[in-house]
Amino acid sequence: MRGKNERAIGIFIVVAGLVILLGKLGVFGYIGRNFWPLVLLIPGILLHLYYFLRKTSTVVLIPAGVFTVYGILFLICNLTGWHLLAYLWPVFIFGIALGLFEYALFEYPRPATIYSTSIIVLAVSIVLLFITLLTTGFIYLFAAILIFAGIWLIFGRPKPNRRFR
Repeated sequence: MRGKNERAIGIFIVVAGLVILLGKLGVFGYIGRNFWPLVLLIPGILLHLYYFLRKTSTVVLIPAGVFTVYGILFLICNLTGWHLLAYLWPVFIFGIALGLFEYALFEYPRPATIYSTSIIVLAVSIVLLFITLLTTGFIYLFAAILIFAGIWLIFGRPKPNRRFR
């Protein structure tokens, strides 16, 4: 019995030493500074998982959608720069609308008011996001897509080889 207690105490001491060493090296600070949005993203994904495994009711899809979208938004901003939030602010509206849309989509009977409201708010958030992105360099990408689509419509797709009919 004494050997097991000593082994357990030894493991505890080694783990405590590793935690202190990693803390002094700044590992936990780095993880905390850069990956804190996972505190929102992981619960959002888990709530989706619980619903689709039929462990909870449909109502959990509202916070699941909000947490997932906000977690992804904050992770992107945290890794690339918070200046992006000046252009991605409509994603906050999108998160709420997506949560409501998921709830309305999977609830039976479908709540018509929530369903139509969520689609309208989703559309508004997408239009606002598109408008804010047009004020950035995204307009050049959009112009290039329009040019390529026009060229594709003018010249059309390649004609299929009629010899093998």
